[in-house]
Amino acid sequence: MITVVGLGPAGLDRVPVGNLAVLEDPAATVFVRTLRHPAATELARRRRVQSCDDLYESSDDFDEVYHQIVERLVAQPGPVVYGVPGSPSMGERSVELLRARAEIEILGAESFLDLVFESTGIDPLAAGVRVMDARDLPFPLLIDGPLVVGQVDHPLVAGDLKVRLLDQLPPETGVWILADLGGDDERVKQISLVDLDQIEVGVRTTVALTPEPAGWPGLVRVVDRLRLDCPWDRVQTHQSLIRYLVEEAYEVIEAIGRLPVDATQPLDPVDYVELEDELGDLMLQVLLHATIASESAGFTIDDVAEQQRAKLVRRHPHVFGDAEAADPSEVEALWAARKAKESPAESHMDGIPSMPPLARADKIQRRAAKAGFDWPGPDPVYGKIEEELAEVRAAPASARSAEIGDLLFAVVNLARHLGVDPDLALSQAVDKFVRRFRTMEAAGPLDGLTLAELDERWDAAKERE
Repeated sequence: MITVVGLGPAGLDRVPVGNLAVLEDPAATVFVRTLRHPAATELARRRRVQSCDDLYESSDDFDEVYHQIVERLVAQPGPVVYGVPGSPSMGERSVELLRARAEIEILGAESFLDLVFESTGIDPLAAGVRVMDARDLPFPLLIDGPLVVGQVDHPLVAGDLKVRLLDQLPPETGVWILADLGGDDERVKQISLVDLDQIEVGVRTTVALTPEPAGWPGLVRVVDRLRLDCPWDRVQTHQSLIRYLVEEAYEVIEAIGRLPVDATQPLDPVDYVELEDELGDLMLQVLLHATIASESAGFTIDDVAEQQRAKLVRRHPHVFGDAEAADPSEVEALWAARKAKESPAESHMDGIPSMPPLARADKIQRRAAKAGFDWPGPDPVYGKIEEELAEVRAAPASARSAEIGDLLFAVVNLARHLGVDPDLALSQAVDKFVRRFRTMEAAGPLDGLTLAELDERWDAAKERE
């Protein structure tokens, strides 16, 4: 039996009487996780205690330290008492690990959170407080109400917390800094978020804030509000929003087309600004459709997310199950098999939605390839393109449209074999043409120039790039 005793948030004067009696039992061997705590320090003055601070000093991995603490405790004969700061049930990884290795009795104590809520006036139940460890911040960091962040014990930890919060909150957001709560030297003050990396940190430093919902939860609330209070948003339907969904999707494609094409080089964050903005606009369309559906008890955005999560798990058995896939083609085969099982189709061509022609051609060719109807590689496709081009040249006027369609279909086939997205490639080519044409215009009026002179302007514009 190992007795785990909470030392409370400060000195021994805040430790429950029953806990104190166990800690002072002369027949017990007493360990403390760390002496860097007022109650542990005071206890060490009263009796012999064994600290685990040496394990922290010999390792850079906290989880390894906690495993070593457990090994030390279970190897000790006789009655063992293990004292931990605050409450044994709050943020104590070593206690969690100890439960799996030994029979333990827990004597609870006041948590640092009790003092945080007293000092800030936050009602954790009414406000839905989110509590987290500054050294292990979650991703995504959902800000949908008050946050309490413990273990802000190093300047780098405080700096990282500041950066993560500034991703979603304004610099002037008010932040409580609560240090050494419960003792004579406790400090509670409010600062602006932008100054968070300038605070004095320690093992008993906590950060608390009560921001408005931001990021994803904030966006959901804003859209809900718009559906209630904005005359334009209030009248939108699934059908009226279709054109915006298409437009925003194309704007995302255009933003991707403007990214540097050299995939081997890291991108400058500035290159991503436009794509970030356009993805947000596309996300808004998804959220609007989900919000409209929720008003008729159809589904919510949470339902959409959960359906997608479950689908991804089902269709990635090589990640979440016992299937194996060594390369992307095997992954695609697993995906197709799971999809076919969930939604049986009579034809490989079933289920292809209305899409822009280039994208639809690519999709259809990929479906045909899964059935084995495909060129073995790009080389034969070059010959097919030459064949189709010859047919275009020889075709009468009445058949030119059909022959050009065949030529374009063959070009899409080549793009697929070369791993090129035909829609994106054409979009980039159009953007390049527009850019160069504007450069021609910037050199002077084009009216009245001969074709040869226009060609010179074009070559100059091309040379400038």
